[in-house]
Amino acid sequence: MFEEKISERSLATPPSFIRSILKATEQEQTISFAGGLPNPISFPQEAIKESTNRVIDTFGAKVFQYAATAGLLPLREYICNRLHTKYQMEIQPDDILITTGSQQALDLIGKVFINKGDVVALEKPGYLGAIQAFSQYQPDLHAITLEEDGMDINELEQVLKDKAPKFLYVIPNYQNPTGISYSDEKRNQVLSLVQQYSCILVEDDPYGELCFEGTPKGYISAKAPQGSILLGTFSKTVTPGMRLGYMIVCEEGLRKRLNTAKEAADLHSNIFSQYILWDYLSHNDIEVHVEKIRMLYKEQCATMLSAMKTYFPKNVSFTRPTGGMFLWATLPQEQSSLELFGRASKENVVFVPGNPFYTDGRDANTMRLNYTNSSCETITEGIRRLGQLMN
Repeated sequence: MFEEKISERSLATPPSFIRSILKATEQEQTISFAGGLPNPISFPQEAIKESTNRVIDTFGAKVFQYAATAGLLPLREYICNRLHTKYQMEIQPDDILITTGSQQALDLIGKVFINKGDVVALEKPGYLGAIQAFSQYQPDLHAITLEEDGMDINELEQVLKDKAPKFLYVIPNYQNPTGISYSDEKRNQVLSLVQQYSCILVEDDPYGELCFEGTPKGYISAKAPQGSILLGTFSKTVTPGMRLGYMIVCEEGLRKRLNTAKEAADLHSNIFSQYILWDYLSHNDIEVHVEKIRMLYKEQCATMLSAMKTYFPKNVSFTRPTGGMFLWATLPQEQSSLELFGRASKENVVFVPGNPFYTDGRDANTMRLNYTNSSCETITEGIRRLGQLMN
């Protein structure tokens, strides 16, 4: 009765591959490299508890009331000040829209920009959450090959020249799913090309703070954000459960459109969480907290890389991230990571096969592995099991 009444837009939206895989992790004995989950030991629970009590005592009923769509002004001021201090970005609080996580930001971008059949460019392999969010608006997705240091620039220019995409979506720092980061040369080339072809650059930076080698680079368009939409989140550095992210949009007319779209979707993001987050950030040194996360993830990443070198066959290659939460493994061309997933799940190990990170429906020989939500002992055992299955 209902199926025939479903909209084309809804039918065009693929189900979340991650959500279906996460069901396999519900059994306690399962070793999961599947979800992009921060390590729970990094959550500042006591400090958040103190902030919760403090905002209720200080602001009373105000924290439980409806609020402005753009978000809590002191929180937006904090974001501006921090980005100015770290990356010399010249932005104002009015340029910022607080969102219900980065995922809502992706949905709002799709809602405001994409008509059915419009061209959208993104990375190959690309973030499956973005592919899902954009797909519901039925665009023509053009995926551009990722190399070890960023996008294939020749391929990018060809798409910009021939297809004139509405926007280009990238994750330049510790990309999901590969873990690679764009080189300085590629960052400059991407910015130059989008400016040359008047293409909006959508930069997502959920992992940029999680740099455990070198120095965080921030946004490609930090010095020229006017032609870009920049996304950020507190999910990876404070807590994902608050579902608080933000968009930086310097063009006023576009920002009003996005604000209206958000108002229609949920009126505003959880204001109680915004107060708590702002209070936490105001009373604690976020740099000290993030440094602890970096050191934790550095150890976990090194453990996974060492185990893969020991247990994986020599014909399996993998990236070597210097930050973030993921690495990317490539099996021999004739092998299917989905088939391997089926066998691995019977051995109580799960990962994400490469299939949902591509827009062409391929049976991929690639796989994403998350190293942040398991102990080093668990990582080693899980990789050992996968290595046995590969051999």
